[in-house]
Amino acid sequence: MSSTLIASALIAALGGLLFGYDTVVISGTNDALVRVFDLSSKTLGITVAIALIGTVFGSIFAGRPADVWGRKKALVLVAILYLVTSLGTALAWDWYSFLFFRFWGGVAVGAASVVSPLYIAEISPARFRGRLVAVQQFNICLGILLAQLINYGIARLSLGENEWRWMLGVLAIPSFAFLVLVLPTLESPRWLIGRGRDDEARAALLRLGVDGGGVDQEVAEIRSSIDPEHLKKGNSLFRPAYRIPVMLAIAIAMFNQLSGINAVLYYAPKIFGMANVAKDAALLNAVAVGTTNLVFTMLAMLVIDHFGRRALMLAGSIGYILGLGITALAFYTYGGNFTGPGIALVLGGLLLFIAAHAFGQGAVIWVFISEIFPNRVRADGQALGSTTHWVMAAIIAGIFPYELEILGPGTTFAIYMVMMFIQLLWVLFIMPETKGVPLEEMEKKLGIG
Repeated sequence: MSSTLIASALIAALGGLLFGYDTVVISGTNDALVRVFDLSSKTLGITVAIALIGTVFGSIFAGRPADVWGRKKALVLVAILYLVTSLGTALAWDWYSFLFFRFWGGVAVGAASVVSPLYIAEISPARFRGRLVAVQQFNICLGILLAQLINYGIARLSLGENEWRWMLGVLAIPSFAFLVLVLPTLESPRWLIGRGRDDEARAALLRLGVDGGGVDQEVAEIRSSIDPEHLKKGNSLFRPAYRIPVMLAIAIAMFNQLSGINAVLYYAPKIFGMANVAKDAALLNAVAVGTTNLVFTMLAMLVIDHFGRRALMLAGSIGYILGLGITALAFYTYGGNFTGPGIALVLGGLLLFIAAHAFGQGAVIWVFISEIFPNRVRADGQALGSTTHWVMAAIIAGIFPYELEILGPGTTFAIYMVMMFIQLLWVLFIMPETKGVPLEEMEKKLGIG
């Protein structure tokens, strides 16, 4: 694996670190925002949700600039958005300006979820692609932990009324670093070949490495996958020829959120509170959830290119079912009268659930979506998968408090368990293995004409 390839992948994956930080940092500022902007519970909900709405728009529209301007320029645009919006939210002069910058920060998150894994997949030889794209998910988890730790550290400094501004503004530092580092990176050789810039693509492939057979053979195979005969048929993602990858991308993105993962991450202290865990202990347990997420993502990165995507999804699906089943059983059994064993059961069930997610879906989703679409529609396919993910995230996270209130936590977690049993069947009978398959051969494997 060349040093240029490693450096390029790590730089692109910084978009994931900013993605994780920006998504979670708001949790440490809620009380201050209520005071400063005189928010009600309804307007606080809007304030928190506005970034999630932005992610949907960012994921929908990121594919087009990535195709027209190039993957590298799209990453530069993402870095600029992160930098401007982090400073904007920190310096917001009223609620409306805060909403404006938080929305565009969400757009940056949504765009990063499309462009970063897309770029990494296109620069990576097949034998390294899984672990390199999975760096994106690792950085998301790392960004979440960093947000929690920085929020805690800033709170300990007792900076007064401007504390929340520092929490949000700190993101400008890694955003600026991302912008500076991404400027000299190589453009995707697959995008260059699609624009007829074969000499630049050869130079890039020489530095990045190829799957085998030499640079000229690699260029020829990429050129064949985007030849004029294919382009004459039209580039619409929703042509019948692309039905299989479209359905696969939508399915894996929907299952990712039907597990309830975002609900657990966003509401972990509340869930532990329902199990009669004291507030301080609930926050500590929430940190344990985040740490487990990071550790098992690292383990998945080590083996994803050895065991394959399906093996990780199978293990993750079984872990999901067990973890959610244990959690549901604990709430059914103990109700509102939790004792030590019941609390331990909830914590154990949720940690198993998080570990299963990090080792399975969390590590696989962005890798799998970035692999299954042909070169000529890969950006649009990545956008479709990311948009599905974010729309489902908004729905699941939005209805979770109502599920708890109406159905109770036991039934809520049981529903997620059933969804994961359906995912297990999907993995067993439908999901194809993509490990080690060059991107140009993937369409043959999936029967794309």
